[in-house]
This record gives sequence, structure tokens and C-alpha cells, in this order.
Amino acid sequence: MIFRDSSVGICLEFRISCFDIYVLTMDISQLEARLGAPFQNKDLLQQAFVHRSYLNENPNFRLSHNERLEYLGDAVLELIISEELYKRFPDKPEGDLTSFRAALVNSKMLAEVAAEFDFNDFLMLSRGEAKDVGRARQFILANTLEAVIGAIYLDRGYEAAAQFIQKGLFSRIDEVVTKKLYRDPKSLFQEIAQEHHGVTPTYEVLKEWGPDHNKHFIVGIYIDKELVAEGEGPSKQAAQEEAARMALKARGWL
Repeated sequence: MIFRDSSVGICLEFRISCFDIYVLTMDISQLEARLGAPFQNKDLLQQAFVHRSYLNENPNFRLSHNERLEYLGDAVLELIISEELYKRFPDKPEGDLTSFRAALVNSKMLAEVAAEFDFNDFLMLSRGEAKDVGRARQFILANTLEAVIGAIYLDRGYEAAAQFIQKGLFSRIDEVVTKKLYRDPKSLFQEIAQEHHGVTPTYEVLKEWGPDHNKHFIVGIYIDKELVAEGEGPSKQAAQEEAARMALKARGWL
């Protein structure tokens, strides 16, 4: 509580502010350590974690949201990944390289990398967004990773951004290629199921809920009458893709 009308209140308000600044500084320091990227402009790094929803509840916050940094980071990420793929696979055609890149920079992959850096601990979200840890959080984490890349690029340049991306994503390139993660999971599962079992897998909606603007589906994927796996998503198509992805893992086909 802040008492503005007394000298004691002024002192308390000052102490609370100092404590907030101390916690913020400590958090930024921890984040820099995890990223391995000390920043000259600390505000850039913090801004990378400011979601638009946070400003709806805190309109006087001194920094803007991270969407401009996300825009820049997306471009830097694509360039650096494209350059690495070009060098690593000199005999691959443009179409294959594009597929590899798409698998490396999709929201699921980027969210996994962001989670490995514990970005969840630093996100600045509205109360409502903070409670949602499902698919919406995946997109927020992916966008935040792109914003961080944009911030690193602005603060420390291209080479520093490339080093960060190398640490987070380059190690996944071989897995993407060897396990064919660049393929659509539905097409890949169907191809392997037909090869192993001589049948085409089928999908069935097992559960759906929510209003029209916020639907959720759980879909099962079957070989003959055997339920192989289930997948959840905001549309039937997304749930089918997730079910196919889980089925590939369940059968050890990844």
C-alpha cells in the first residue's frame, strides 16, 4: 500500500520503487546470463518481452510492446537460417532449402527454443494472458524469441545475432532433415502407415468445446480401428496435424 499524504508514506513509496528497480535489474542480469548476450541498451532486451496485452493493463509503462522488434527479428532469423542452410547443403535445390527453413522457424520450434531459455519467467503479460499456457502461449513465446533476436541485432549487430541463433537452432538442423520434420506430419504419417500397414489412416473428432471465436478440438488418428494418438488444436485441421505428429512419435517413426 502507498500512503501519499504523509512523510512515512513518501518513504514507503520510495522504498517500494527501489525494490522494484532492484528486482528488474536482477532479472535482466539473469536473462543476459541465460542468453549469453550482455546488452548495452537494457531497455531493448526488456522491451522484447513486453506483450501488447501488458500495456492494456499498464498504459503508462515506459516501454512499447515488442511487435516492431519481432518484425525485425523475423527477418534477421530467416536470413541467418537461409545462409546456414545454403552453406550446409550445397546440392539441395531451392524447394528443399525452403522446406528446411520453414520447419526451423515455425512457431512450435521457436517456442521450444524460447522455453529452453526459460523465457516464460520473463514475459510481461496481462493477467488473462498469463493464465493461458496453451497454444496461445506457444505463439507468444515464438514471437518473443524473434523479438529478442531483433533486440540482439540492434544492440550488438549481425554476428551476435547469428551466434545466438546458432546456439538455439543450428543444432536442430540435422534432426529436421534426417527425421523429415520438414514434411507435413499428416502426409508423412500417411506415407509410412501405407508402407507398413497398407492402409490409409483416418481421423475422428473426439471432443470439441468453446464458443465459435475460441473453439478447441481433440482429434484421434486411427490405423484400421486402433487409436494411435490424439491431438488438440484450435481447428480440426490443427488438431489433425498435432495428432499425426503425436502418432509419428508414438510409433517411433520420427
